[in-house]
Amino acid sequence: MNKKSMVAVIDDDEAVLDSLRMTLTRHDFDVCTFKSAEEYLAATGADQACCIVCDVRLPDMSGLDLQAELQSRKSSVPLILITGHGDINMAVSAVKAGAYDFLEKPFSPDHLLQAVRGAVDKAHHRLVDDQELQRLAVRVNELSERQRQVMDLAVKGLSNKEIAQTLQISPRTVETYRAWVMEKTGAKNVAELVRLAMRLERRGGAASH
Repeated sequence: MNKKSMVAVIDDDEAVLDSLRMTLTRHDFDVCTFKSAEEYLAATGADQACCIVCDVRLPDMSGLDLQAELQSRKSSVPLILITGHGDINMAVSAVKAGAYDFLEKPFSPDHLLQAVRGAVDKAHHRLVDDQELQRLAVRVNELSERQRQVMDLAVKGLSNKEIAQTLQISPRTVETYRAWVMEKTGAKNVAELVRLAMRLERRGGAASH
């Protein structure tokens, strides 16, 4: 990789921090370490991490508390929780709440690296997807009000004739607007336009006119 991926490691045990840092840096990751969840949240640039590895049991804010805080901030950084005191219920609860993985100490370096690499790949794919959706949202927001109305009705499954009747314009005019919509969004057909619109709706990507 041209640019090393940053991994944030949070643990109140200095020896554990050193061990995790050495394992990850040896495999070409940039690593920033923190002794508490609060220290991580307060750090400048910490949100640039592609992955967070955090102990569940910390003195004040726990790893599960950090998970809840990240979710409240709508953070998409994958979180790997580690603990020496875990149980199956805690693991299941953490993953259901959105944790990428849950590792029980002692875990092997290979197990850690597998989890981190998977989390980093997920972060990179999400970033590419977000950038693509942002570009799509810009193009959709550049549509005129009438073009957007035609798009919205087409996505609902209305035919050109039905759209024309709804908007009280000619079918030929609808065809023109629809052609502009397809060109702007890059959709090859209505099914693809529907999928793009659904993705934007899920992410809140396009502002309504």
